[in-house]
Amino acid sequence: MPVIAAGDIEIFYERLGAGPRLLFISGTGGDLRMRPNVLDGPLPRHFDMLAYDQRGLGRTSKPDRPYSMAEYADDAVNLMAAIGWGSALVIGVSFGGMVAQELAIRHPHRVEGLVLACTSPGGEGGASYPLHTLLHMSREERARHMIPISDTRHDEAWAKANPQAYEQMVAFAANDPYADEPGRAMGARRQLEARATHDTWNRLPEIRCPTLVCGGKYDGIALPETQEKMAARIRGAELRMFEGGHLFMLQDRTALPAMVEFLSGNN
Repeated sequence: MPVIAAGDIEIFYERLGAGPRLLFISGTGGDLRMRPNVLDGPLPRHFDMLAYDQRGLGRTSKPDRPYSMAEYADDAVNLMAAIGWGSALVIGVSFGGMVAQELAIRHPHRVEGLVLACTSPGGEGGASYPLHTLLHMSREERARHMIPISDTRHDEAWAKANPQAYEQMVAFAANDPYADEPGRAMGARRQLEARATHDTWNRLPEIRCPTLVCGGKYDGIALPETQEKMAARIRGAELRMFEGGHLFMLQDRTALPAMVEFLSGNN
């Protein structure tokens, strides 16, 4: 089992591929046991790719205390140091994009190039959908609530016209085979609590590495206008919008190749 001491916790990670070093930071609830995942996609064909379970999630330590966004960024640095990486390219998706912003701001020498996908800066730049307000719901209730927000094309009319596809989406989103594990609900809640405090808006100009900001045209979680604001706030950042919602990386086949092309040109 690839578990390594990193700062005050032990982090579960997987490493795959060859090429320039690439750190992938996953979104809310990310757990590498859920397959297929990003390691099964094209990125390891182009990069020496490192992915991990963040604190409170998966097979990484789950201390029962409040977490901060700065801690999540420091966890990433500590993991890189533990495996011998001084710096790397970074992709942060959704919540992982929030962590990646903190990482690039707090530890600029560690980040060679940056992709921020379907994420938000918080503050005056706009926050992503407040997932912490849904903690009282069951997994199925949350799934039904979030489907038309995750992709605004999947509204009530679409659900009625596509009942089988809709129910498949609900089942997929609500499924959690590890729901009853000790500490899982607590760790997930701690992550959402930290997420609710995220705000890098005033510090975004401190990001100095080449940056690609990207998102889905129909994303109601990390809004398209938020991607525009964020890209304008980061010096020299590029902006790309793709056909899809919050899961545009799966919905638009051109998204991952565009990230590969950007990162390959900035290492």
